[in-house]
Amino acid sequence: MVFAHDTELALQAAAWLANSAEDPDTLTTTEQLAAFFVDNGYTGRLVGDAAELEDVRALRPALRQLLTSTRDDAVEIVNRMLRDSRALPQLVRHGQTDWHLHATDDDEPLATRIAVETAMAVIDVIRADEMSRLDICADEDCRGVVLDLSRNRSRRFCSTACGNRAAVAAYRARQA
Repeated sequence: MVFAHDTELALQAAAWLANSAEDPDTLTTTEQLAAFFVDNGYTGRLVGDAAELEDVRALRPALRQLLTSTRDDAVEIVNRMLRDSRALPQLVRHGQTDWHLHATDDDEPLATRIAVETAMAVIDVIRADEMSRLDICADEDCRGVVLDLSRNRSRRFCSTACGNRAAVAAYRARQA
């Protein structure tokens, strides 16, 4: 494990959200938002209406910018996100999850909680000097964010589809 479990979950959720804005957009319905909420272990309030969906969709460019920035630029973005959200880090334990950090109340808007949890996770990445674990997909036709949590730092593609597409292209080039 490279980072604490809650850090990895927040980073994975942020990368998925940033990539959901790519073509085709994979976050267009309140049902998809609800699935994202459950799949990524978020707790607290989920309104599940169109306004909440739009707030989360509006957060995606900021997440992309944070996840693809340099270490020093990431510090500025993290500090702004935490300051704007009036984050107050606290240790919490709920359900099956042991002690971990939350910096907003469960009744804050989902987009705020996502921004703060992502900012808190990126703090760990910055402090460990591991920004190289965040990159852009190696597929020439993709701009997806890659989160590399592998031990050997070998992940190059944002998804299996991009990896397969690159492998097929390389195979065809060798055959030509």
